[in-house]
Amino acid sequence: MSTAPLSDETRSLLAQLSTATLTSQLMARGLRNTFMQGVRRLTTGGPSMVGEAFTLRYIPSREDIDVSAVFEDRNHPQRKAVETVPPGHVMVIDCRQDNRAAGAGSILVTRMMVRGAAGVVTDGGLRDSPTIAELDFPVYCAGPAAPSNITRHHAVDINVPIGCGEVPVYPGDIIVGDREGVVVIPRHLADQVARDGHEQSLMEDFVTERVMAGESIFGLYPANAESIERFKAWRQGR
Repeated sequence: MSTAPLSDETRSLLAQLSTATLTSQLMARGLRNTFMQGVRRLTTGGPSMVGEAFTLRYIPSREDIDVSAVFEDRNHPQRKAVETVPPGHVMVIDCRQDNRAAGAGSILVTRMMVRGAAGVVTDGGLRDSPTIAELDFPVYCAGPAAPSNITRHHAVDINVPIGCGEVPVYPGDIIVGDREGVVVIPRHLADQVARDGHEQSLMEDFVTERVMAGESIFGLYPANAESIERFKAWRQGR
C-alpha cells in the first residue's frame, strides 16, 4: 500500500472529478461503501476538497468529566487536533452521526483554514454555522448545532481509524468533497482512481454532448465498440 504524500498531479485530477465519478471508479474495484451519509456542504465558497484524512474521534460525553474547564488543557484532543492537523489534510471528525451538539465552531474551523487544512468534515453538527457558511473553505457537516461539543461528545483520539457518515476512514485515506458530498478513497488506490476517473469524465462529456444532439443512449451509454471509436476520434479532435 502507498503511504507517500499525495502528488500534485493526483490532487489536481481529483479536484476536477465529481464524487459520482469517483464512487463509480471505487465500485469497479469492489468498494461500495465510500460515500458519507447525511453529510452536506455547508460553505458556498472555496474550491472542491481534496486531501489526506486527519481524524478526530468522539465518544458520548459524561457530565462529571466533560466540563468547560477541559478546554484549558492544551492536550485536550479536540484542541490539539486543531493545532496539529497538517497543511493539505482534511480534518475528519467522528461524531457518531449525532448532530445534537457541535463537533466544532467557527473559531476552530477558521483556525484550521488559516493553518492550511484542505477542509473539515463531520457527521455531527457545527455551531456558528452561518459564520462558517461564509468562509471560502470546504466544510461539510450533518447540520447546524448551537450546543457545545461537550454536551454530547467527549474527544478521545487523534488520527486513528474512525467512522464518519457510516464510512470507515483511516488516517491518510484521501478525502474528496464536491457539491454532492464526500467520498473516501483508500490511499493506495488514489493515483489509479484519479487517472481512470479522468478518462471516465472525458467519456461522459462525449456522451452528454451526443445526447444533447439527440442521440439515443443505446449503444452510447454504456458504449459499444462503435461509440468507443467515435469517442477516440472526438478526443483527438479536442
